Parts: sequence; structure tokens; C-alpha cells
Amino acid sequence: MGEIPEPVKKCLAILSVASNDTEKFAALFMVTKLTKGDQLNSTSKKLLFEAIGFKFLKRLLLSKEVPADCPPLVYKSVAISILSSFCSDEAVATHPDMLANIPVFLEIVQQADEDDFEDNLVVISEAYQCLQSIALFPAGQKALLDIGAISKMSEIYSQQSFQTDEALNILVTLAERFGPSAWDKNNPKPFHGLIQKIALDFETDTSERKFELCSILLGLLRSCPQESVASTSSEEIWPGSIHKGLSDILKSRISKTQRDPALKLASMVLEILGVEWCLTDEDKPKTFFLLLIQLSSIEVRMQLEDKTLKQAMVNADLISACFSMLEIFISFIANDTLDLEQKEKQQIYTAMKGAFAAVITLLTKVSKDYPKAKDTMDIKEKVFICAMVRVLSAWLAQETSAMRNAVYALLPFMLTLANETFYAYRTRYFVEKTRNDLKSNESVMEIESDPLSQIDILRIMLPALCHLTVEEKSRQILLEVKQDEVLLECLTFHWSIVHYKKPLIPKSERKKARTEPEPPIPPKLLEDMKDSRAAMISTCNIFMNITVLEPKLVEESPLFELLMKFTFNNLPELKGIQENLVLHGNMAVLGLLLLKQQSKRVKKNDFSICRYIQATIRFLWDAYVIDECNDPHALVVAMDYKQNWIELMELWFLGMQTMSAVLTLVPWISEFAIESGWAEGIIDMLLKVRMGSLPANTKSAYEDFLCNLVEANNSVTQVLKKRDALTVCRNHRLMELGKKLFGD
Repeated sequence: MGEIPEPVKKCLAILSVASNDTEKFAALFMVTKLTKGDQLNSTSKKLLFEAIGFKFLKRLLLSKEVPADCPPLVYKSVAISILSSFCSDEAVATHPDMLANIPVFLEIVQQADEDDFEDNLVVISEAYQCLQSIALFPAGQKALLDIGAISKMSEIYSQQSFQTDEALNILVTLAERFGPSAWDKNNPKPFHGLIQKIALDFETDTSERKFELCSILLGLLRSCPQESVASTSSEEIWPGSIHKGLSDILKSRISKTQRDPALKLASMVLEILGVEWCLTDEDKPKTFFLLLIQLSSIEVRMQLEDKTLKQAMVNADLISACFSMLEIFISFIANDTLDLEQKEKQQIYTAMKGAFAAVITLLTKVSKDYPKAKDTMDIKEKVFICAMVRVLSAWLAQETSAMRNAVYALLPFMLTLANETFYAYRTRYFVEKTRNDLKSNESVMEIESDPLSQIDILRIMLPALCHLTVEEKSRQILLEVKQDEVLLECLTFHWSIVHYKKPLIPKSERKKARTEPEPPIPPKLLEDMKDSRAAMISTCNIFMNITVLEPKLVEESPLFELLMKFTFNNLPELKGIQENLVLHGNMAVLGLLLLKQQSKRVKKNDFSICRYIQATIRFLWDAYVIDECNDPHALVVAMDYKQNWIELMELWFLGMQTMSAVLTLVPWISEFAIESGWAEGIIDMLLKVRMGSLPANTKSAYEDFLCNLVEANNSVTQVLKKRDALTVCRNHRLMELGKKLFGD
């Protein structure tokens, strides 16, 4: 506790003997003098505040009766003056009495445009000063949020004219502190209204304030409930206003301090609204899009080239914003939905290649020191390194030739970091899932405070690893560092999310549960399931590449035997819904490829293989149907398969080819094809198909399969003959099958 100066002791003594409000009010002028000097420490302020008593100050604030010949706001003015001078101290700003009377300050600032306050604007300024001081501290921020200060500050900024920037600053402070929870995600209209007002000012302002508004917009948009705002923004004007304001800034000659917040804001709006926001200029839709690609690429080069990690960290927020833009642009360009000229494509490639060369160079430097430094490294540095690996992974998922040797050299480090984040993310996910069963939240808080658990870099690397496992050198690196073991854990983890099982209902509630409608799956879980499906598909592709290109390894590997058992056990459990069809195909074909390589390990009495083969036959059987509606003699892709046929087509042909090979190696599997009726179904279907209309690759797939089926199990010959296989062979020129069934 600090020493109390004599003038303060004297003032405290006077306040303690004051017998009424008049005597106390007189003593306040002495307090006012003290607050203007430099004698007050934190302890003194707290003692004076408690000696005066907030109840007395509140009476002054609310009093409407003043002595004759006194200004109407004299009491308010004195009380607010004292409070504003005390509020700079945390102990006073977060004092329960101070927090309990936030509504008084809010009421004053809400009346700023009223006639009573026109002659005493100091009262308004000091009320804002109190609110701003309270908003500096966590306890004060929580109290302001609970009292509804965000909506009140929004109203003030939208409707008033005096000191609205103070209201805006408080808004930004609270929004940045509480993030999406600061806003009502079920009613985004107030948020849209606020952003609209700021965005219009931002678009039209030509002074330095334009750049201040840029930072304010960034703070507010960073805090918003993104999904809610994005889904309701199509009718709003503010996206266009921000587009215009940013375009004006970024096309002008500006300093670094002016450009940086503009790039950060562009990145934030892109994250919320997507690339389409860049393309809204009717006259030149691609101009702003191309400008942002160039600027973000150049900025990355400027900030990373010839820099150490410590030097780059000075502008980590800016670089991360540019990384975010590049990642979004790469994904968008890969979908090939924008008509780009060859010159534009070359410009984009050159700009991005320069940016990623800088990323690779810095990551290479970091990788050399990381093993020794990782335990003492600042967490912000680790997060930034993860951001570099993340954006590089997005690039590698599309670009498969540039800077290969540098990428190969960096790959072990990237995988080390990716695995570290995967394990942290997985732990956090499972802890959150079982949070309700925990007696204490301590472990949860510890995990949530670890930034590395917030993002799974391995998940983001999976598409890049699909490409890298095709290349000999990178595939060998993956196998040398035993990445296949981590990938199996990754597959198992994402399966636990995709294969969602509803929690068990207690016995006491089961009768009640039967009569009530089944609750829907929470939206967050649906989103997780969608992402985990995509992760499993990528992981299956990686394992398929290894299985095809490293047959000897797979044949002898206990790990790949475990992987085969995983597919055998789990494919039959996969729910037969449209969303799972592509995953079903990937798991089915991966299982066939593994079965082909590990055929010696398969036992006939293994029940899991029976169910797996049945599920695989179902995938291959259902792909093609007769077009009963439009042309009963045409073979077409089934409706369920049609919307994903680009992904499923290659799987189907590979599946048919591998099934044919498996029949040769494991002949008893033919019994499933016969018992299921699939072989007969193929003949029945081809009988209906118009002569000569069967596509060559589809014809070949069916013929090879049926030929291998006959070779594996001669009993099928009579089955096929009875279904009029002779006519099918003649109509579609299935020469090899004809020889197998009917001889030369």
C-alpha cells in the first residue's frame, strides 16, 4: 500500500466529519484540487473515492434541483469531474459501486444532442472518459457488455453528432475483447446498421480519418459472428462501400502506415464474404481481384526476404493477413470459375511464386534452429511459423513443380510441425467433447489457451500430401519419417467425427425420448463432419498412392494391414447418405487395393471382409442404371452419383479394375458377387442397352470383371448363360467374355 500524503489525509478527515451533503459538496472542491496535482497514488484515490461515497456522487449526478444562480448542470459537472479523474486507476474504475452505476454514464452520453447539454459539453466528455477508463479493464469490459453498452454505443454512433468517435472506440474495445459473443448472431441487423454507417463514412471521407475508420472497421469485422453476417449481407450496401474505399486507398500513393490497415481490412472482408466480394465492380470486375493478389504477394516478399524470424515478427499481423488472402485466392483460382487471360494467369503465377520463394527461404532458416529453440520459442513465433506452413501447403496443393528441391528439404520440418498441431488439436477436440463429464474445467482451460490446438496444420496439408506421395523423392521422405503412422491416426480421428453416434439416453428418460422428435445434429457438428469427410477422402488418396506405388512395402507392412482392417470394419458402418457417397467410394477402393497387396493375410472365415465386400459391391453396382424416364435403352450414371461423378468416375473404374485383380488372387470372393446377384444384374442391365451405344471404357470395365469372375468361379457360367449373356456378348462385342462362356 502506498504512503498517503498529508493533503489527502486532511481531505479524508474533512469528508469523514461532514454531516450533510452541503458540507460534503464543499469538500469536493478540495478533492478537485488534489486530483489536478500529482500527489494522488492508487491507494489515495481509492480511499478518497470510498470516503466521498458513490451514493453521494450518484445523488449529484441525478439531481435536477440546483441553487439559484447556479448552472443547471453544476452538480453533475463536479461529480463527473471527480469520477473521471479517479477512473484512470484500475481499483476505482473496477470498484463495484463504479460498475453498478455504468447506466448513469450511459444515460448522460445518450443525451449528448439534447438542449440541456449544449452549454456544458465538458460533462459529456468526462462521462465518455469514465466509460473509456472502465472499458480498459476486464472487469469493466464484462460489466459494460452485461449492461448492453454495445447496442447503446451503436445507437449513439448511428444517430448522434457529438463525440460519436468516443462511442466507436468503446465499441471496438469491447468487440475485440469479446469477439462474436459481443453480438447477437440471431439478429445481425444492428451490426449491419453500424457497419453501414461507418462504411459510408469510410467510402466518402478524403481526410486522414479514412485510415482511422479502416482500423475501426477491421476491429469490428474481426469480432463479428462471420457465418451470420455473411449469410445476411447480400442485401447490404456496406460491402460495396468498403470495396470502393479500399480500392481508392490501394490505388493511391500511400505510406506503409496507411497501406497496412487497408490490406488487413481487405483480408478480413475476404474471409467473411469470399472472393466474390472482390469481383463486384461491374465495369472491371477483375481489377481489384488482381490488385489484391499483386499487393499481398509483394508485401509477403518485402516482409520476409532477407529477414530473420524475429524481424518478420514485427509485422506478423500484416503478413498473416496477406497469407490469408493468398490462401483464399489459390483455392478460388483452382476451381477455375474466373475467366482469366493467359497474361493474367502468368502475372498471378509470377507474383505468387516470388512470395512463396520468400516463405520457403525463411522456413528453411527456421527449420535449422527449431529442434533446439522450440521449447523456449515464444508462442506467437510458433503460431506465425504455423501460418507460413499453412499457406505454403495451400500453394503445394495446386503447384506441383516449382522449387521442388527446396520443398523436399523442408518437408520433414513441415511434417513435424503439422503433427504437433494435429495432436494438440485432437486432444482439445476430445476434451471439449467430454467437457460435461469432467469434474473440473482446469484441463480444458489449459488446452484452450494453447494456440497450437486451435488449428490442425496436418489437416490443411493433406491435399498437398496427395500430390507429394505421387513423387518418388517426397514419398520416400514421408515414409522415412513414418508419416504413414500419423496419417492412420489422422484417419481414425476424422472417422470418429464422421461416424457420429448420438449420446446414450439414460434409462429413466428413454420412454420420454421415444415420444419426442429426435433432436437435429448441431450445426457446428455438421460442419465438423463435412470437414472430416474431406479430410478422410484426402487421406484415403494418400494411402492409395502409396499402395499403388510401393506395393512391396504395403505387402509386408503391419501398418497397412491395420489400415486394411480399418476399412473392412468401418466401411459397412458408414451411413448410406448422399453426403457420404464420395467417402464410401474412397474407402471401398482403398480397401480393394490393400486387399490386392495383402491377399495372403486374408482369411475366408473373417466376417469383416464379408460385410466390406458387400458394401463395396453396392458402390460399384449402383453407379450405372438404365435411363427409364428418357431413354429405356441408354446406360447413364445414376442420379445420386451424377453430382459428384468427376470425383467418383476415376474411383469406379479403378474399383472395377482392382476387383477384377482381387478375384484372381482371392477366388472365393467371387461367391459374394454371385450371391448378391450383381453378376446377373450386369447382364440384365446390358441387355437393355442399345447396341453399339456402350462407352468403350465402361464396356471394358464390365467385360474384364465378368471374365475374371468366370475364371475365379466357373459356376457363374451357367448363371450368366441363363440371363442371355450370349445376346449381350453379340450386341456389345464382348469377344473375350464370349470365349470364356461359349468357347471359340
